[in-house]
Amino acid sequence: MSPKGSRAAEGAADLPIALTMGDPAGIGPELTARAWQHLHRGDRAFFWTGDARLLQAVIPVQQIASPAEAREVFPHALPVLQVSCPAPVQPGQPDSQNAPAVISSIEQVVQLTRAGKAGAVVTNPIAKHVLASAGFPHPGHTEFLAALCGVEGQEVMMLASPQLKVVLTSIHVSLRQALEDLNAGQVEKVLKTAHAALKRDFAIDHPRLVLAGLNPHAGENGLMGLEERTILQPVVEKLRAQGLDIQGPLPPDTMFTTRWRSRYDAAICLYHDQGLIPLKTLAMEEGVNVTLGLPIIRTSPDHGTAFDIALGPRAALAGEGKADPGSLLAALEMAASMAANRRVAAASEAPEGKESLV
Repeated sequence: MSPKGSRAAEGAADLPIALTMGDPAGIGPELTARAWQHLHRGDRAFFWTGDARLLQAVIPVQQIASPAEAREVFPHALPVLQVSCPAPVQPGQPDSQNAPAVISSIEQVVQLTRAGKAGAVVTNPIAKHVLASAGFPHPGHTEFLAALCGVEGQEVMMLASPQLKVVLTSIHVSLRQALEDLNAGQVEKVLKTAHAALKRDFAIDHPRLVLAGLNPHAGENGLMGLEERTILQPVVEKLRAQGLDIQGPLPPDTMFTTRWRSRYDAAICLYHDQGLIPLKTLAMEEGVNVTLGLPIIRTSPDHGTAFDIALGPRAALAGEGKADPGSLLAALEMAASMAANRRVAAASEAPEGKESLV
């Protein structure tokens, strides 16, 4: 089996992680507070781009002027780059008047990370319908991040957990649209992007990929659909000839069994639910959303804003909250590990005598 651990050298530079506010009426603020409580005595540091007023009554917070201050502040207070919400925040009741603050939080962390002042971006959940009502033109975080990084169309969504990694060839589109858009070029791009990310960001030297079929039984030799023969199999054969370790297209109803999962490092799936149903069934609390194809590292919890259980940080820290910080903690840990792996990979690829800026 391919190695899956971090190969980062001890003592490597460790920039703080940038965490966005997310929708302030959702569970993001309370999860942020609980994440700081879990991590502030350790060696991982993050700062929050959000409204300090949401947290200052429940945990120590300290506004900072630059990410460079975060590591020194983190052991005794949550470092905050202030992004003020213009409207009062009521947990569970999203307000489109606060959409500009949510968007600004995302823009700031991307800018800081691209400038080398933060090691990675972790995003708290947003409410797409709330942002859309304020004129936000993007389907979700993933597409917005690609636009901010100037790589529209290159973004690829991965959901990762200790049990399973799935990568999607389509993202936030309807099932009908995903099927209409299925083409060999997109499948090839996603396979290559996943292969490169597993090597660079997950320290898997020889990634093993599997490609899901579209139809029942992967088409049953053409009896249940021809997409496997006409679109998918030619891509697999082409990339195998280039040296990539790829199996498929495989029947989607059996490729996620325990036996099959031991044979690959990531599964490439053709539409949203084909990949996310098995991932969330196996590891809802540990799942992490990862955006591949960006010049920066971005992870996120694999859940939404959960307005129905959002009680606010005070209630959560008093033991009344139902929100589980497990996925956010996993996202922060994975972002730090990926950043360290990427730094080592970049250093090994840099010309001798020149230090990489990645």
